Amino acid sequence: MEGTNGMTTGRTRANTEKQAAALNSVGAALALTAVKAVVGITTGSLGILAEAAHSGLDLVAALLTFGAVRISAKPPDPGHRYGHGKVENLSALAETFLLLLTCAWIIYEAVRRLRFHVVDVEVTVWSFAVMITSIIVDISRSRMLYRVARRHSSQALEADALHFSTDIWSSAVVVLGLVCVLVAERVPNLAFLREGDAIAALGVAAIVVYVSGQLGWRTAQALIDASPAGLEEPIRTAAQSVSGVENCHHIRARYSGAQLFVDVHVLIDGNQTLRQAHAVTEAAERAIQTVVADADVTVHAEPSDG
Repeated sequence: MEGTNGMTTGRTRANTEKQAAALNSVGAALALTAVKAVVGITTGSLGILAEAAHSGLDLVAALLTFGAVRISAKPPDPGHRYGHGKVENLSALAETFLLLLTCAWIIYEAVRRLRFHVVDVEVTVWSFAVMITSIIVDISRSRMLYRVARRHSSQALEADALHFSTDIWSSAVVVLGLVCVLVAERVPNLAFLREGDAIAALGVAAIVVYVSGQLGWRTAQALIDASPAGLEEPIRTAAQSVSGVENCHHIRARYSGAQLFVDVHVLIDGNQTLRQAHAVTEAAERAIQTVVADADVTVHAEPSDG
């Protein structure tokens, strides 16, 4: 009972920390979206407007992640015997679609400005201030999310951290675009650099499309119950190290959110009592959990021919 209470307390603490990290992310995304939108509209910078749209999706993604973390923390119920962990994967999938939708708009607007519609971009100290502030906030936010995600094996927070870490690079691309516009204003012979803002926006889109592809692939793998790479042999070795286990086979493993489920079959002496067989399977479960900590392990016993 003491061990069960300790495990429950640990999970409660983990869920509290995960939700706090997600909520912190929501606040940061809300502030950055508002500031970027104001500066982008007043200066006419497509790069900053693209970043405002990107941060707006960051806000939606952060809200999705917060909701997913809260729901996935619910214990199993009669309708969800394996818990609610898949909600985290669905959240990541929704983030992917939102990112790709934003990229489509950014690419359309950038191409329109480059080929058909010239827009004067006013570069001010606020343009640089908002982007540099954004980079600083995103570095702090992504590190915090990664730290909590790794500590508690949260795929939703890890996806959120990956999502926000791209903001660092995309913001840097926008700053470069603003520098190009500024140089074009000061040096007439380099007037072609005025297109740097729109090109920077395309750079933002390229970065986001790449990361979205990675995120979408990982999410799809989780949703179709793809087996985690590199676990089968360690699980087999751990189970077969238990006295009484002659063979371990039919190994299956899958993630549901942060929770790993493992099912294996073991061959044991069929002439022993049910109580003895049960003791062997429990020992095998404990051995497997030394390889994959906190996994939900099920061991099915089969009688050997010997």
